Amino acid sequence: MSQSFRQPEILEIARREGKVTVEGLAEHFGVTLQTIRRDLTELAEAGRLDRVHGGAVIPSGTANIGYEHRRGLNLPAKTAIAAACARDIPDNASVFLNIGTSTEAVARSLLRHRGLMVVTNNMNVANILVENPDCEVIVTGGTLRRSDGGLVGSLTTQVIGQFKFDLAVIGCSALDEEGDLLDFDIQEVGVSQSIIRQSRRTALVADHSKFQRSAPARIASLSEIDRFYTDRPLPEALARACADWGTQVVQPD
Repeated sequence: MSQSFRQPEILEIARREGKVTVEGLAEHFGVTLQTIRRDLTELAEAGRLDRVHGGAVIPSGTANIGYEHRRGLNLPAKTAIAAACARDIPDNASVFLNIGTSTEAVARSLLRHRGLMVVTNNMNVANILVENPDCEVIVTGGTLRRSDGGLVGSLTTQVIGQFKFDLAVIGCSALDEEGDLLDFDIQEVGVSQSIIRQSRRTALVADHSKFQRSAPARIASLSEIDRFYTDRPLPEALARACADWGTQVVQPD
């Protein structure tokens, strides 16, 4: 396979998996390690990937990748994480679901729950939960972000302040090694912080690719999260920190 055909597929794999490795790509394409290193170097020089030890990742920066690409990233992991989170949400609870493809997956896993009241600033979540006739859906209002159906701004925060939720389920754009939840949009960060304040318990849903990304704005620390649903074991130091904080880490069976 020629370089012109390999490189678009390499980018697609990186978008889907969050990271590519030299050995994995060499096996996938049936070419030498040197050939893949050359491909990754050219993609990095073009600004399409960031080189890391043994491979490359999608570039970090001040802007998020497209929503449709994010929706397809690590879909089996997101589905399993969402199902595990939904199993821990009882019927007849008040729940907040915020912006993100992982929280959309949680919404799909709540379609058979009964007696729920779900408040959301995610138009996609609202449209998913329309299919559950035994779920009251309240949309916060706010400024519509057309790129992902999110509602943000001061009106959103004001509406959230009128509630006290049994549980909030939130996502994030990135997680750093110190356990800080990060995002790209400062308005969304303010909304997420108000959600955490107004919830008796907070759950984070985030797959392993969030550890391979960075974003400029801090939402909160995992120390402020009650349960963290993810698909792979945490780095040892962060796992110890979560144990010290009392943050329960849940991996799907």
